[in-house]
Amino acid sequence: MKKLHIIFIASEAAPLAKTGGLADVTGALPQALRNLGHDVTVIMPFYRLIIEKTGIQPKATGDIIEMWTDGIQRHCPLHETTVDGLNFLLIEQGDLYAREGIYGPPGGAYEDNLLRYVLFNRVALEAAALLKANIDIIHCHDWQTGMVPLLLKTQYQHHSNIAHAKTVFTIHNLAYQGVFPADWISRLGLPSHHFNSGGFEFHHQINCMKAGIHMADTITTVSPTYAKEILTPEYGCELEGFLQHHSDRLTGIVNGIDMEQLNPLTDSNLPANYAAGKIAGKKKCKKNLQASCKLAVSDSTPLLTLISRLADQKGIDLLLANAKKWLQRGYQLAILGSGDPHNEYQLTELAKSHPSQMYFHCGFDVALASQIYAAGDIFLMPSRFEPCGLGQLMAMRYGNIPVARSTGGLSDTITSYPKKGATGFHFIEATPEAFDIALEEAIAIYRQPRKWSTIRTQALKRDSSWDASAQTYSTLYEQIINT
Repeated sequence: MKKLHIIFIASEAAPLAKTGGLADVTGALPQALRNLGHDVTVIMPFYRLIIEKTGIQPKATGDIIEMWTDGIQRHCPLHETTVDGLNFLLIEQGDLYAREGIYGPPGGAYEDNLLRYVLFNRVALEAAALLKANIDIIHCHDWQTGMVPLLLKTQYQHHSNIAHAKTVFTIHNLAYQGVFPADWISRLGLPSHHFNSGGFEFHHQINCMKAGIHMADTITTVSPTYAKEILTPEYGCELEGFLQHHSDRLTGIVNGIDMEQLNPLTDSNLPANYAAGKIAGKKKCKKNLQASCKLAVSDSTPLLTLISRLADQKGIDLLLANAKKWLQRGYQLAILGSGDPHNEYQLTELAKSHPSQMYFHCGFDVALASQIYAAGDIFLMPSRFEPCGLGQLMAMRYGNIPVARSTGGLSDTITSYPKKGATGFHFIEATPEAFDIALEEAIAIYRQPRKWSTIRTQALKRDSSWDASAQTYSTLYEQIINT
């Protein structure tokens, strides 16, 4: 396999800065590509306040890129750091990136986000051009980098080492498209001749997601099923026709997880470790969580778990519609998450009224998340849509059996009972009734220890690593280079 020089341009990447699954992908996939022998550099903004909290200390490279943007001549110093052998190049601009949030304050978005990310896109291309190697692939992620393929092919062909790079644009979540007023076109020097229905125009506004889809050499999304779903009106977010036109360049490649970091046999956050065939520690994890969360300690009581953003996308309304019923049946609930204030309030009140059966932690805690994954019997994931989903992969890794809606990556990664090799349970309709029926099917099998043990073992042994996905991406890179 030929060694490729690959640049990832992303608005966030673990472990430096993270709001969700995008950062997990842009932190882990480059590592897996490195393991295949490729040279990979990740370029992202220097979120100084956020990165400082990680303890990682990037160093200035000495390079400063000047960029005229929205009437201001900006000077953007570059910084670099290496984490587990992976090189990161960070773009500094204090007034734009040294903020408390990545995209906005809690529950909101910064009004100047287009300025922030178009500047980032331009400086990222300039930074890539400073690297000694000829770049083979520039891999962009979501709307925040959607202008990169367009800018590369229209305004940055004078840089010889990036001019012939092939571009990959990955859609992580089509619901977030980066739509802004058209007056930014002249303010930011965007190529106006592409501002039309076949380019990045959307209801007379700028659409950054459309720009990436329009100009990238190939388009990927994070599961095969989601790649099909976004071609339909139900999931296409008004871009289904546009995507259908570009569907010959669209591929779905499922995400993975870090199997070494997420390992119940070695996880130091757990009170006891375990693995397939050595399951006693999982019972201790359940008992410990029940006690620490002040739930009734019981090995036989089904412990239902959920770790999620509390958003409409995640089907939290389907959970809330059933929660009282499930508690009345004697089940327990342990929930970790934050998001919609109304959902937070309802879950808080439910937990208050059922203290021995339900625990709700509003927010996120890495150690607690591991403990919930390990303790749980059943993991609830009633998403209305789910491009890939990482929660179900983590749950299966810890032997916490998912009951999930059959959509997007949930369809592709969970083998539903009673199929051979089952690792979970699916339901199809996004209704409380369908969710309840699927849960009761899972509970019925839970009451049959031998069958449940088989499903749990299959889940624990499932290979959710990045290895296969990285190989698929590597093959895709070579295909577009050779066309």
